[in-house]
Amino acid sequence: MTTPPRRTNRSAGPAALLAALLASAVFPSISQAQVPVFEISHADSSIKFNVSASVAIAGTFDKWDATLTFTSPELSTAVLDVKIQADSVNTGSGMKDGKLKGKDFFDVKNNPLITFHSTKVVQTGPNTVELDGDFTIRGVTRPEKLTFTITGKGTGTGSINGTMAFDRKQYGMNSGIPFIKIADRVEVTVDLKGKRVSGPPVELK
Repeated sequence: MTTPPRRTNRSAGPAALLAALLASAVFPSISQAQVPVFEISHADSSIKFNVSASVAIAGTFDKWDATLTFTSPELSTAVLDVKIQADSVNTGSGMKDGKLKGKDFFDVKNNPLITFHSTKVVQTGPNTVELDGDFTIRGVTRPEKLTFTITGKGTGTGSINGTMAFDRKQYGMNSGIPFIKIADRVEVTVDLKGKRVSGPPVELK
C-alpha cells in the first residue's frame, strides 16, 4: 500500500503575499490619518534677525525651509526643523551682506546651512510653547530655545511666532565690522504661517 502524495496548497503563498501587500498599502494611510499633517506657507512666513549695533543690523533670510511633523496628536511629539541658506541673508546693504557672509561671521562658503532641530516641546501657557533644540551655525552646534506664541488654535490654520536669542561669540563670530559697534546678542524671529492639511488637531491644554 503506497502513501498518497502530500497535497500542497499552492495558492497559500500568493494569497499571503497579496494580503501583506494590501496591509502595507492600507495601514500606513490609516496611521497617517491619525497624525496631524501641517503645510507651512513660505510666501506668508519669514525668518528675520536683529543685532543691536551703533548702525542698525537687521535683515531676513530669503531662502529657507521649515517642517513641523508629529507622530501623534500629542503636542509633545512635535518636531520642528528649520534649514536656512546662509548665503540668502538680506540686510538691504551689499556691504553688510558681504561681511556677514564672510569667514568672520556666517562663513557661507564652508558652512552653507544654518539649522535648528527641536528635541523637546513643552506647552507653557494657553497659547505659548517652548522648543528646546540643536542650533547650528558656522558648523558649531549648541542647545538653544525657541519660545513660540500660537494663533488660530483649533481652527486648522494659524501661525507660530517666536524668538531665539544666542551669543554670537559662542559660535566663533568674534570679529566686528569696521566702524560699527556690534553687540554679542543676536535675536532671531521665526514667523511661520500654515494650515493642517490632514489628520486630527493637535492636543493642546
